[in-house]
Amino acid sequence: MDSEKTRARLEELKTLIEHHNQRYYQQSAPEITDREYDALYAELLAIEKAHPDWISSDSPSQRVGETPLSGFSQIDHAIPMMSLSNTYSKTELLDFFNRVRKLLPNTVCTWVVEPKIDGLAVSLRYENGRLVHAVTRGDGKSGDDITANVKTIRTIPLKLSAATPPHILEVRGEVYMTRSGFARINREREERGEEPFANPRNAAAGSLKLLDARTVATRPLDALWYALGETDGAEADTQAQLLEQLATLGLRTTKQYRVCTTPEEALEAIDALLAMRHDFPFEIDGAVIKVNERTLYERLGVTAKSPRWAVAYKYEPEQARTRLNAITIQVGRTGVLTPVAELEPVFLAGSTISRATLHNEDEVHRKDIRVGDTVTIEKAGEVIPAVVAVDASARTGAEQSFHMPKHCPVCGEPTSRRPDEVAWRCENLLCPAQNKRRIEHFASRQAIDIQQLGSQVADALVEQQLVREPLDLFDLRQNRLERLNLGTEEEPRLFGAKNAAKLLEALEKAKTAPLSDWIFAFGIPHVGKTAAWHLAEKHRDFNQFADLDLLHPVAQFFALQGDLKATNPRSAENRNKPEEEKARIGQAYETCAKEIAVLEEQLHQLGILLKRAPGKPHESLLTEGFKEESTKSIRAFFTSDVGREVIRRMQELNINPLGGGGAEKAGSPLAGKTFVITGTLASASRDEIAERIRVNGGKVTTSVTKKTDYLIAGENAGSKLANAQSLGIPILSEEAFNALLASSDQPESTPAKTSPKQLDLF
Repeated sequence: MDSEKTRARLEELKTLIEHHNQRYYQQSAPEITDREYDALYAELLAIEKAHPDWISSDSPSQRVGETPLSGFSQIDHAIPMMSLSNTYSKTELLDFFNRVRKLLPNTVCTWVVEPKIDGLAVSLRYENGRLVHAVTRGDGKSGDDITANVKTIRTIPLKLSAATPPHILEVRGEVYMTRSGFARINREREERGEEPFANPRNAAAGSLKLLDARTVATRPLDALWYALGETDGAEADTQAQLLEQLATLGLRTTKQYRVCTTPEEALEAIDALLAMRHDFPFEIDGAVIKVNERTLYERLGVTAKSPRWAVAYKYEPEQARTRLNAITIQVGRTGVLTPVAELEPVFLAGSTISRATLHNEDEVHRKDIRVGDTVTIEKAGEVIPAVVAVDASARTGAEQSFHMPKHCPVCGEPTSRRPDEVAWRCENLLCPAQNKRRIEHFASRQAIDIQQLGSQVADALVEQQLVREPLDLFDLRQNRLERLNLGTEEEPRLFGAKNAAKLLEALEKAKTAPLSDWIFAFGIPHVGKTAAWHLAEKHRDFNQFADLDLLHPVAQFFALQGDLKATNPRSAENRNKPEEEKARIGQAYETCAKEIAVLEEQLHQLGILLKRAPGKPHESLLTEGFKEESTKSIRAFFTSDVGREVIRRMQELNINPLGGGGAEKAGSPLAGKTFVITGTLASASRDEIAERIRVNGGKVTTSVTKKTDYLIAGENAGSKLANAQSLGIPILSEEAFNALLASSDQPESTPAKTSPKQLDLF
């Protein structure tokens, strides 16, 4: 294909991909399969890789930036980005209708009622159909340039869907976080001991202000558009027409709007939106009422801050008053202590609420929440009950202030708060409150895989004091286990002899599970399946691993890397210091660099690979899954009293799982091969596929390189599929992988690393 045809094909691919993005993300009516979409995307990446000077800002490949920003620049709005005046009163709303009528004597107008989305106001500017920049409202005159972050939102087109797009189109709307996404994000933040977001709007705003677009891409953000800024070639006579036109250009607009001929109809539409507010996937906090005829906007004019042709009617938040009877402490699997308000039951937003999260100690003190208070509660994001206010005027003097306990309310061991966290933790890994979930994790499929030991059995074992921590499972006996009561005292339900025998058989088999499974099963913070496998690969057995001989130099490496960054005389922190101090810092930098060079050689001899940080001659990066947080956590665990007891018990129970990366199955075509897994798999999870590979002597990495032997691709495979195709790496579907695994007695039949088409997969 000559250069001209290739360039034409590139433009065609960009148009096609954006068209299918619109069909998939906005209309929920895809025209092609995910694999067909991936093939188009892969072809686009291949052309851009061969011709990097052809990459443009509107290419679908540019949705996620590679380099974090150091800060946001400011962009002026061509036309001020005004906010609407608000009212909570229908009387004031009728005044708005009357003012419009007085400003438009002898003129008939209609009204549009739209949901008021509780998000962050954003303006997009398109020139000749291509997205140029995205800007926050800011002070109305200028705002932050958040273009890189907005590009990560898949429903926002990089190129408008029009054969002849407007020369200039500034479209304005709201970026929001979905309710379900908000609940998930907060749950994850609290598990990490971080401050939860107060509401979905704060979560959306906080996400768009992140400096790394790659992190923004993981946030469940979306957007709706409803207004114009500067335009050239884009006009609409009515607001209803504008919403329809924006939709034809590929910009998402609300479908829940209503054109009303009278103020009375508009009031009915407002009430109808209120009745369905819980049906929206995002938060709405009111309704927006606009004059439908945009041709009248100039006559109606604006005030200093808001237009006279629109107003926002805000719904009162759904709240309830009740009494806070007590504050209890909930201990999570990771030991995080969460204060919980025990409430006088009250009906709110469709359900009876008797408990509400107080998040953490700082939140309790900030709101001055006391036991015995009369409090106001609402559902943050309509999902999580929370105490939002205290009626101090209702206090009698009998209320009691709250302080987090210095000892765990379950096990009595001391609690602590890390300097970089808002959460208090119980550091006792044998705390009964944590043990139920820890035992459940230990027996999960990704860990030791004891199918007979689910959450109900784990709870019963701990509650009936048969087990305190996972290794106690190996002391269980048939006669006691079969009498385990899974019911109540009034209605007992015994575990039974058959289930007990199966569980004991599974436990015996677990003694020979791979070392990687055992490392993951311990539930050490920051140690996932990948890290566990890489650690197991470098150790012969558990006893060698527990000596931590490998992790001592790894930890030293991370410490020296930190010292190296702190003593770099050219860093932003050091470059403006006095020359004498910079010289001293520079000497420390050189000394540190020499120590790292010695340590790098030691790590190399231990079989740990490193790669040089781009543009930083003295800074190296560990490969193969070794991370600073996981290294610290493992060392802290096995040097603690609890960790030493684990080592002793495993030796006592004669449990010494083997490492070495898994025994290589004789004749397996997977032995010695490197795999990357991507996309959504149907028959098994990625971790399960990875485990099959490792058991059969293969290796799993996260990045596609020339050294990759196979890519296993599920649905929505994305850029890794494109990279593999451009490098000529064989691509396996799940079916092809399973067939390859089953052909262990025919190693010579493994396809050579040539074109993916030889595998007849896509």
